[in-house]
Amino acid sequence: MVLQPEEWVRQHLIHYLIYIKKYPKSLINVEKQLTINGLKKRYDVVVFNSDGSIAILCECKSHHIKIDQTTFDQIARYNMNLKSNYLMVTNGLDHFYCKMDFEKEKYSFLRDIPDFSR
Repeated sequence: MVLQPEEWVRQHLIHYLIYIKKYPKSLINVEKQLTINGLKKRYDVVVFNSDGSIAILCECKSHHIKIDQTTFDQIARYNMNLKSNYLMVTNGLDHFYCKMDFEKEKYSFLRDIPDFSR
């Protein structure tokens, strides 16, 4: 099996979440299907809180894909259903982190996502 570029990014992201940010493997979910406006979509990585709510929604792109507004529109659409507090978009080279403000229906950029805390 050949490791595709997007999968390489996804595997490095999972490593980062587990070994750098200290999220337990048991709270990380990879490539699951969801339905948005009747269409079947797949998210790349979700990190759950201990109570089962979603802490972080991550979108991975291949390293040669430029992250732009279309990428943020995609993850924002997914998050309308998932209600994650944090969003992360990465192509393995560029990484963007956001915190959601559901009341104002916007997100603000951060330097990083928070470390895991119990």
